[in-house]
Amino acid sequence: HMTFEDLALAPPLLKAIAEKGYTQPTPIQKQAIPVILAGDDIMACGQTGTGKTASFVLPILQLLSTRPAASSNHALVL
Repeated sequence: HMTFEDLALAPPLLKAIAEKGYTQPTPIQKQAIPVILAGDDIMACGQTGTGKTASFVLPILQLLSTRPAASSNHALVL
């Protein structure tokens, strides 16, 4: 089984995820997080409760936290 650690998320994000009691990413998270971390665009849909929000928020937070403030930090979520 894949874990959030396998997705190469930053330690502060992994700590927050663990504190909320999550141990394994959902299918949409397994697919979306690596794509977003690679800097690619993604379009996904799923039922309520499948983890869609975390699938884009976690990698966006990581990318924003690792880039210098002067760089182009942006994300568009529709």
